[in-house]
Amino acid sequence: MKMAILSRNPRLYSTQRIKEAGEKRGHEMLIIDHTKCNIIIEQKKPQIYYKGNVLTDIDAIIPRIGASVTFYGAAVIRQFEMMKVFTATSSQALVDSRDKLRSLQLLSSAGLGMPKTVFTNYSKDVANVIDIVGGAPCILKLLEGTQGVGVVLAETPSAAKSVLEAFNGLQARVIAQQFISEAKGADLRAFVVDGVVVGAMKRQGKEGEFRSNLHQGGSASIIQLSDEEENAALKAAKTLGLAIAGVDMLQSNSGPMILEVNSSPGLEGIEKATEKDIAKSIIRYVERNAS
Repeated sequence: MKMAILSRNPRLYSTQRIKEAGEKRGHEMLIIDHTKCNIIIEQKKPQIYYKGNVLTDIDAIIPRIGASVTFYGAAVIRQFEMMKVFTATSSQALVDSRDKLRSLQLLSSAGLGMPKTVFTNYSKDVANVIDIVGGAPCILKLLEGTQGVGVVLAETPSAAKSVLEAFNGLQARVIAQQFISEAKGADLRAFVVDGVVVGAMKRQGKEGEFRSNLHQGGSASIIQLSDEEENAALKAAKTLGLAIAGVDMLQSNSGPMILEVNSSPGLEGIEKATEKDIAKSIIRYVERNAS
């Protein structure tokens, strides 16, 4: 089978691991920089040019689309879909998962637990916004932020008010969220592939840091999810239409609370924490579904 990994950086751990896993199973693996693809729109003849050549005979694509190029990445995936090429992540699922507000609305409508969240159109009544999420401390989060960047813990009402006013003054879209103190700076990442949790880890923020992201210096260890946590992760991925997903959630006194569902979850942290071959699971999923 001929598979293409859509990735801007062929040296990334996740890209290399998926390539290696595919080659081990006898597939021809290409790495294509989706930002350098030219989309040709013509009646009944959708095509993609890459480095001067038309891409042909590709059986499946495995998108690894960065947040900063979601719009163009989704357009490239959509073009492959029009060409009847199987994609491990659909264009619509990518768009839905990257829109933090829309994804939270979808997850909420599915009955999944999550921290209480408020989004406003630059409301001047910031004190009321803070009160709605339970007061300080609270989390203020840029809608465009990734890997913990653009996430602020406001520990006092005055700090929360100042940060929210500053974001509003910059016309930066931000959500206010309830702070779950019992999580103690840790969250869970469940890696879902084709309706199965193939690995799970607990990420703990470094001392004095409430963000548990590994990119922010957090540490990871393997964890056995409870049935409730596993079911929440599977439901969250299914709600957003993602066959491959990294579901982040908090352990709270009222059960698991979904923070985010990542459509291009990194493999390095989860593979090292669990010692599982997650890349192989992804390739096998593609094998089962691509014709």
